[in-house]
Amino acid sequence: MNSPEHIDPLKDVYHDSFVDNPAHREFMVEGHTALLCIDLQYLDAAPGHGVFKDAAESGVPAEAQAYYFDRLENMVLPNVRALQDSFRSHDMEVIHTRIQSLTQDGRDRGKGHRRLGLLAPPGSRDADFLEQVAPKRQRDEIIINKTASGVFSSTNIHYVLKNMGVESLFVVGVYTNECVETTVRDACDLGYLVTIVEDCCATVTPELHDASLATLRDRYARIMKLEEAQQVIRQLIPRRGNTTPASP
Repeated sequence: MNSPEHIDPLKDVYHDSFVDNPAHREFMVEGHTALLCIDLQYLDAAPGHGVFKDAAESGVPAEAQAYYFDRLENMVLPNVRALQDSFRSHDMEVIHTRIQSLTQDGRDRGKGHRRLGLLAPPGSRDADFLEQVAPKRQRDEIIINKTASGVFSSTNIHYVLKNMGVESLFVVGVYTNECVETTVRDACDLGYLVTIVEDCCATVTPELHDASLATLRDRYARIMKLEEAQQVIRQLIPRRGNTTPASP
């Protein structure tokens, strides 16, 4: 006897609240949307550094490392840079998070990072952003340093975003199933409308990436690809120098 088809009784409610919510459009048109780039730094996104300084001791199998760095190099980093440039060209905020302690010995780190041995002291190469997607100093882009998976639980980012009137976030970065997912859940719980750009995120296996997206989709965030995200921006937001947004 076949088991009955699984029915999600809350699917429509969540979809209407977080995906088809017209406030996505309103927040973007009114300038209340920001791009949040998570942990694109040498510590966790560069071969031969940080977590992957000793590839054999990283705990990540060689094939998973190959997948991860190939996805970063050939998809995620170029796509994140393209999305950053789209936000910048439309005078929208681009905000960066990274893992960085307050102290050289990391005594201020969260207990989870201590247990994992994650340490990126100020001024270290591990704390540096990857050049391709680094903050633009001439634009005075905001950097939020953290020593935990979730940026909302471990920093003053909520206070900062509220000060700037940010109500919705486009989220990109690494790892999909760790810092990205934690941040998205927390942001949703705090009332932000969240969009994940899936081909701007990565983790060490496609299964982990897909599982996180399946959990977040239509529950905590809407999921887009880069092309769709850029189309939304072009349709709703004027470039610098224009006075009215294009029709959607």
